[in-house]
Amino acid sequence: MKKKTIRTGIVGAGFAGTFHFGCLQKVYGTDVEVRGVFATDTEQASAFAQQRGIRAYVSLDKLLDDVDVVHVCTPPVVHEPIAIAALERDMFAIVEKPLTGYFGDGSDDFNGDTFAKQDALDHALASIERMLAAEAKSKGQILYAENWIYAPSIQKEREIIEKTGAQILWMHGEEAHSGSHAATYAHWKFSGGGVMIGKGCHPLSAALYLKRVEGKTRNGTPIRPRGVSARAHAITRLKNFEDKGHIRCDYHDIDDFSVMHVVFDDGTIADIFASDIILGGIHNWLEVAANNHRTVCNINPNSAMKTYNPLEVYFEDIYVVEKTGTKQGWSNPSPDEDWFTGYPQEMEAFYRSIAYGEAIESDSNIAADCISTIYSAYVSAEKAGAEVPIKTF
Repeated sequence: MKKKTIRTGIVGAGFAGTFHFGCLQKVYGTDVEVRGVFATDTEQASAFAQQRGIRAYVSLDKLLDDVDVVHVCTPPVVHEPIAIAALERDMFAIVEKPLTGYFGDGSDDFNGDTFAKQDALDHALASIERMLAAEAKSKGQILYAENWIYAPSIQKEREIIEKTGAQILWMHGEEAHSGSHAATYAHWKFSGGGVMIGKGCHPLSAALYLKRVEGKTRNGTPIRPRGVSARAHAITRLKNFEDKGHIRCDYHDIDDFSVMHVVFDDGTIADIFASDIILGGIHNWLEVAANNHRTVCNINPNSAMKTYNPLEVYFEDIYVVEKTGTKQGWSNPSPDEDWFTGYPQEMEAFYRSIAYGEAIESDSNIAADCISTIYSAYVSAEKAGAEVPIKTF
């Protein structure tokens, strides 16, 4: 079969845009022609384009005129309008996580500490409905860029569940490190929340995905989340927090620690932790306790490689692993961090779907359930952990 050529564009020239472009170079099932990039920061877009030999577009419309698919690699506050603009042109939109959210009332002095979290849930659900309605009318599709779903360890667990007919009884997982890359992340009005959404979306999406897999395997119907209890805290904003310079602590109005306790339709459970107060690099994992097996998915770090380095200077030009505070002593360098975290597998699956109509594992419905669960969790946290029902899609 002759490979199809897919014309693609990237919106956003920051961290996410950089790794999306890198992973596109590894897509082998189709020929990907990256036409260019658009970003509101024109200097950043020009530098991004020049480094990669692509065009910097002066507007989103001009980029959309030239491509078949757009990568939405912006802060989540503008995910919805960009995705809908693409869908209205019958294009595919690869949307970074989180899919959407609530970003305040538009006022400069909006504060995430003081508004009613039910407002966030209501607005987030309305945003989801608008995006799903646009997708339903379009020949294109929302492809939810949740790499955890495509991480090799999660996909191996999918195989185990499908082939053994396993019943998942409990999952617990975490994404944590010492603070986000993005300066805008410090403010709810840009990020849509703190760690509960910014990091919790990853292990939560994987847990929602595996319960869907289980339900489809066992009885042909996805098992969805029913209710959530949660707590959220701002540890680095406590008056008695002592800053030693290792943990980001300039957050304005967001949480830096959270836990969600999710109850599914079948009564089984998942506990999802997220935090910005963990040293030593990324801590990404999901454990599955089933009725016939137990799996620990170590996404990052993992023990594929261990290295002892006696002096920091020796590894000055060597990448070890994301967010590690030091390269001295024992470490777990990732031989191929992108592969372990599922980025190239995700892009390959998306482009095979765009080109040949193959099914994807990470779609708009999982993205929608994830957002609904998280904002229901924020309502629960405001109520000191009372269980809140979850609307599913």
